[in-house]
Amino acid sequence: RSFARSLLRFLGFIFWGTAAAQAFGGVLVILMFKNYRYLFQESYLCLPGWLSLATAVILLPTGVLAVSISVKCSRNRQGTLMYLLLLLLCLEMSSAALAHSYCVRSASQLESVMGYLVHQHNWTCSQDPGNSAVDVIQRKLQCCGVHNYTDWLETSSSSWYHPACVPESCCKEKYSHCRGDLGHVEQLSEEGCLKKLEGQLCFAMLYIFWFCTVLSILEVLAGVSNGILMRHQPFHELRIL
Repeated sequence: RSFARSLLRFLGFIFWGTAAAQAFGGVLVILMFKNYRYLFQESYLCLPGWLSLATAVILLPTGVLAVSISVKCSRNRQGTLMYLLLLLLCLEMSSAALAHSYCVRSASQLESVMGYLVHQHNWTCSQDPGNSAVDVIQRKLQCCGVHNYTDWLETSSSSWYHPACVPESCCKEKYSHCRGDLGHVEQLSEEGCLKKLEGQLCFAMLYIFWFCTVLSILEVLAGVSNGILMRHQPFHELRIL
């Protein structure tokens, strides 16, 4: 019993700390899909983020109950803790499964949408930097094209009208006089946007996946510890269950 109490107290403090980290992961996913919403057709892709925020909120009272039970057992609080741990376990498993699934599915979708946006982009070598979705992404991520700058040369417009340049949004920030001239490739961003977008997407999703997986294990340990303490309570006193 003493070990179960100590473990439950320790896990209670852990739950308080992990609530902030869980909320960070949720906000990260939601903001990412908000910033690049024109690249994702399904609005439910931010669902893992909202589930993580809900989990973070529930973790706070769960931590309070775990610490209080480790100090003084109460049949009502022990039963409530079990319910909260079960709810958290369901939320964590759902978040982890959705995050892993969306990380795989969204990669192919990103390539298709990015390819379409690049092909439909209308620009000339003499124009000012545009404000289309592609230009915004290329400036924000410091990237060029889907895979690299040569993607712009494969579009019908660039190959026919202006094969000697790419959009100015491909220029690196430190080159203020860059106009996308292919004669100065060193002034252009080398990496494609797809790789950087996939990196951001998978980082956010895998953060939630692994965090939820580890937290689920801790919740099971908390449930076991609470169960050990409940064994010493008469069954009729645990009617709340």
